[in-house]
Amino acid sequence: MSKKIAFIGLGNMGAGMAANLVKAGFEVVAFDLSADALAQARDNGCSTATDAVTAVNGANYVVSMLPNGQIVENLYIHNDHLLNAIAKDALVIDCSTIAPENARNLISAASEAGISAIDAPVSGGVAAAAAGTLAFMCGGTEAACDAAKPVLEAMGANIFRAGDAGAGQVAKICNNMLLAIHMTGTAEALQLGMDNGLDPAVLSNIMLKSSGCNWSLEKYNPVPGVMDGVPSSNGYQGGFMVDLMLKDLGLAMEAALASRSSTPMGAAARNLYSLHKSSDQTDKGSKDFSSILELFAK
Repeated sequence: MSKKIAFIGLGNMGAGMAANLVKAGFEVVAFDLSADALAQARDNGCSTATDAVTAVNGANYVVSMLPNGQIVENLYIHNDHLLNAIAKDALVIDCSTIAPENARNLISAASEAGISAIDAPVSGGVAAAAAGTLAFMCGGTEAACDAAKPVLEAMGANIFRAGDAGAGQVAKICNNMLLAIHMTGTAEALQLGMDNGLDPAVLSNIMLKSSGCNWSLEKYNPVPGVMDGVPSSNGYQGGFMVDLMLKDLGLAMEAALASRSSTPMGAAARNLYSLHKSSDQTDKGSKDFSSILELFAK
């Protein structure tokens, strides 16, 4: 008998994640506020529910992928009180990227309700979500993180326990701050080369084989036409939005303030993305974060 998973939040990331759970043999009941997202989920083999409470009925696992910490807390703890509807022997796996404090609040409230929960934010982007090759950074007890592995392994290739409640979010914040830093640096360097007459594909290949090699250059080139299958070659659509990168960089700055950490490069990356978002009359917040190249283009 297959295990039942309630999946809440079917955005760019959640849609692929839910589809991979179906492929792995889980019974998935999905819920999202978007009718189009629910229709896509049905096409991918999920059942759908008209509300979150219905979705979690009888679920062995509840997986959520939501935009921010306020929505997560409102869903589970405050407005919707979803923890009241979840079975005591179920496991909550929140894959949203939120503040560590939001994650701790969820896990604490779940524990008080007799329910196990972990924070398990992801890295890898939309393509990895569709391919089932995400990296999961988990926070929670060892027992709860171990119990989540059969679900996470159906959606990802790398699963890490970063520590106790909220630790997954700290790891994700650090990772995405570094991602923003090396994407801005990569875009700046490639634009400098183009401004001085270099072919960006040739320059990219040179740097890939040299000390400037990094993930943004290797997997997510920001110059249109250099690499197939990435947002830069699709009008900067279908990836990780600038607005979401700004949210994550804001979380990093909040964490740095709380721990009195020095993060000048993270702060610079946040300022650059803020400038990019409002650099002309068009709000660029919905574009992929690799569109930062446009800030440096003449």
